[in-house]
Amino acid sequence: MDAVRIYYGLDEVPPDLGPTVLTIGNFDGVHRGHQHVLAQLNQTARRRGAAAVALTFDPHPALVHRPESAPQLLTGLGEKLDRLRSSGVDAAVVLNYTPELAGHTAEDFIRRYFVEALNPVAVVIGHDVRFGRHNQGDFSTMVGLGKAYGFEVIGVDDFPVESQTGSGVGTGAPRRCSSTAIRAGLQQGDVAAAAGMLGRAHAVVGEVVHGEARGRELGFPTANLSQEAEGMVPADGVYAGWVTDAHHHRWPAAISVGSNPTFDGLMRVVEAHILDRADEQVEDFDLYGQRLRVEFVDRLRGMVAYEGVEKLVEQMHKDVEDTRRVLAASGRATPVSALRAE
Repeated sequence: MDAVRIYYGLDEVPPDLGPTVLTIGNFDGVHRGHQHVLAQLNQTARRRGAAAVALTFDPHPALVHRPESAPQLLTGLGEKLDRLRSSGVDAAVVLNYTPELAGHTAEDFIRRYFVEALNPVAVVIGHDVRFGRHNQGDFSTMVGLGKAYGFEVIGVDDFPVESQTGSGVGTGAPRRCSSTAIRAGLQQGDVAAAAGMLGRAHAVVGEVVHGEARGRELGFPTANLSQEAEGMVPADGVYAGWVTDAHHHRWPAAISVGSNPTFDGLMRVVEAHILDRADEQVEDFDLYGQRLRVEFVDRLRGMVAYEGVEKLVEQMHKDVEDTRRVLAASGRATPVSALRAE
């Protein structure tokens, strides 16, 4: 295959796809554990002369079975597919997750969605895999079905990562890399730990909307993301990070997450103050309506209600200085002139 193909449902899969090596999962975040499985998938496919294919679901099964308690997703479908594309797979198949699909027995699911549809010669999965009605199928079930239907089953061990401190320095204590662990880190504002498991900075992607313009009035204009932004929003606080626009321009930024307690705000918002931005010197720099990617490198502080605007402005100046320091220490600081280059 010359390019990664995305198929939305089995009906889109061409009949001449040929033999495949499959993996299956939600792949929320496409973190380092997922990347480990995908690397094994690609190696097996090349060795077997088959297409490497990843099956995933949309929506996330938890949104169908328990919408009231479903976890916040680390990535939207678009970013998940972009990450799968960059993993080296030949194709990804997005299965529409419905109660009907969930109702298949383990064997019926494998027969219909694997064997009859995708002709697998091998299946590469983690040992904790679950599938079929009520998650009745597990790794041993897959091994038995592989013997029955003629495909090899290759188990991939968990991918442990070194724990990270808030400064991004490893503590040496390994932990299991999982979407659940990443969410737990983000709930604590520990974006450095999340990055260690993701293999990259965590990001929220969304459209820039009009806010209350308080930042501009205080000398710190911000780009506010809409409430429909994709990606789990970390704990309230101020973060050092990066902002990338639709044209791939990238800027350092001080990012605020919270409800603006100094002004008695009620709604949680993500707003980014882009450093060194000179609006009057840049034509067509209006970000409203644009889709921005906001990356969180490290947390600077929690969200605090200040007594008076002067103290808030003083703290905001410090946040900008701390942002520069953190990004420089991360080794990813880039001159603004280069960030603005096409």
